[in-house]
Amino acid sequence: MSGVNNDKSDYLRRLSSVNDLIQAVYRSRKGGLKGIPRELVAEASRAVIQGIRQAILEARDELSLKEIKTSAEELAPMVEEEVEKRLSPSLRRVINATGVVVHTNLGRSLLADTAVEAVRNVASHYTNLEFEVDEGRRGSRQMHVRQLLCQLTGAESALVVNNNAAAVLLALTAHAQGKEVIVSRGELIEIGGSFRLPDIMAQSGARLVEVGTTNKTYVEDYRKAITENTVMILKAHTSNYRIVGFTAQASVEDLSALATEHGLILMEDLGSGTYVDLSEQGLPWEPTVESSLKGGADLVTFSGDKLLGGPQAGIVLGKAELVEKMARHPLARAVRIDKLSLAALEATLRIYLDPLAALERIPTLRMLTQDLQKLRERAENLATLIRKTAPTLLVEVVQDVSRAGGGSLPQADIPTWTVTLQSQNRGAEWLEERLRKYHIPIVTRVKNDRVIIDVRTLLEDESSIIAEALGKITSSVQGE
Repeated sequence: MSGVNNDKSDYLRRLSSVNDLIQAVYRSRKGGLKGIPRELVAEASRAVIQGIRQAILEARDELSLKEIKTSAEELAPMVEEEVEKRLSPSLRRVINATGVVVHTNLGRSLLADTAVEAVRNVASHYTNLEFEVDEGRRGSRQMHVRQLLCQLTGAESALVVNNNAAAVLLALTAHAQGKEVIVSRGELIEIGGSFRLPDIMAQSGARLVEVGTTNKTYVEDYRKAITENTVMILKAHTSNYRIVGFTAQASVEDLSALATEHGLILMEDLGSGTYVDLSEQGLPWEPTVESSLKGGADLVTFSGDKLLGGPQAGIVLGKAELVEKMARHPLARAVRIDKLSLAALEATLRIYLDPLAALERIPTLRMLTQDLQKLRERAENLATLIRKTAPTLLVEVVQDVSRAGGGSLPQADIPTWTVTLQSQNRGAEWLEERLRKYHIPIVTRVKNDRVIIDVRTLLEDESSIIAEALGKITSSVQGE
């Protein structure tokens, strides 16, 4: 053991200095680092040297030490790679091969082509964001979507903020601060990141009144809870979970009648609200925005991404006087939507003027409603490509299930076709990691020691990228 320690000391003494390493990097690139701050190269050099020093100290035997590079010339390429990494954007494209369509960790919904173009146009030019061109005076950014939302849903008025949690917070703050809001215990939802409805309600200053039980809540439970301090009944659609079995819940229609009888506001938080009836496409039924309004909800809130398939946004629809009170509240300024999201949302909503076109032109809806036979053909084509580029892998085409994701359509098994991969000499975790660390990260699933690629969430050009990546990964193993 003392011999290894002596060797470690020798390797540490041989380790290049930061200054020598910087000079080696500039020599190796022959001016290729022109325009890159020297301090950035210095930071990368320090990071590389620190990593090598740690590797030396952790080496367990002489063989491990011999594999460690210490000279400036040997370490220069590592510094160049570190510099490139630091200059590259942190937020970047990945390939979603998981089959989870609205994948929260991967950015949720993809934008339609027209929405992408709208964002590009607005981002690169001055706009009439808050300017009425015809009148030559200041306007409201809400004017770009308010009429469109009312036209699509039949709502009296509309307001758009930066996300649905903000929409709920604004509604509760503007209408129920210091007052009671009645909610069923079975609807005290938690959304992503451990944000809970009771916490949002507490932040708004409203007082939560829980009624019913986890699995059963009746209209009479709400009625008994009404006091002179009650101002609102809140119905929260459980879009990210289901309570099944011995259950009961009050309908929007029944709660609307109760709210009207007592002069209360009925608000429904749809979460991942949808405009089209997805049950017509063979998916589980979800209440549409229009059905909630027709059922008698005074205010309806939902997300602009998720099942709507647009950008992150919080949409509020309902009675004009209630919506306008929210728009005038000081909090509305803090949670307002930015111009890029607004442009994407407007473009997405315009697609819905033709609901049938929306199923094809909005990526989220297109992915969710893809024909199963076409998915199988895509999986077979991908498998053929992989067998050519990575012949050492065991490749199979297998039927499986996809998920809607993003707190939408919980427990819905959506039939799909996948390509499964198995390395003959490496575990699935190894292959999954190599794909994930590819220059365009490819995110997959692992099941039964196989890497699973679900073609449902792949874009047109991504099959060839995956095949190419697997070819490089497997060839590098053969070369070891």
